[in-house]
Amino acid sequence: MSDRAGRPREFGDGPLSRAAAGVHTLLTVELWLLLGVLPGLVALVLLDRDASNLPLVAVALLPVGPAVSAALHTLRHQPPDLTDLRPAVRFRRAYRANLAGVLRVWAPTLLWLTVVAVNLAHLGAAGVAGWWAAPLVLVAAGVLLVGTNALVIVSLFTFRTRDVVRLAVYFLVRRPGVALGNAVLLTAAAGVTAAFSEAVLALLAALLVMALLRIADPMIDTIRTEFTP
Repeated sequence: MSDRAGRPREFGDGPLSRAAAGVHTLLTVELWLLLGVLPGLVALVLLDRDASNLPLVAVALLPVGPAVSAALHTLRHQPPDLTDLRPAVRFRRAYRANLAGVLRVWAPTLLWLTVVAVNLAHLGAAGVAGWWAAPLVLVAAGVLLVGTNALVIVSLFTFRTRDVVRLAVYFLVRRPGVALGNAVLLTAAAGVTAAFSEAVLALLAALLVMALLRIADPMIDTIRTEFTP
């Protein structure tokens, strides 16, 4: 088979082949994502919706960071040669390589969010004025957006943890469109969880990770251009 210029078309050149490869990669990443978050997902489904369980929720969410990080890396670094598709291998390698760095930003993010959530849940019992809820929610939103930026950065680049955090904060201002897109995506994810369950959200995880990558493209391109050799 040849293209319009008369050159022989190689395997993987056609749009159908590329679409099939993309679907294969997405489904493989979804499977490995589910395996990565399965222990925490089971705990989340079984936990009662009670403020006393918030620390346990944070522990259950701990595996999410490394799994999402590996998915980000795998989807971002798809090989141009479709005969070299090995998304499962790439996922496992990225998981192992990024695990320590991811936990250094993901665990503190969960810790901060848990502290804020516990305070919000006990405002009345502590006798604190109700208006304190507004600044606490803003703090939680800021921590979540910085944590999301940091998760993307640590998944795709090699920086010291403190530099990852600095860049994550910096890009809230440098690329506000990324922060807005992440806020919309995270709100949609929360809405799916509230309307259905964590299990339904997990089934959409690969699509959400792909959307996160697309939203973060301006930040990723700027970091590659300005902050890497």
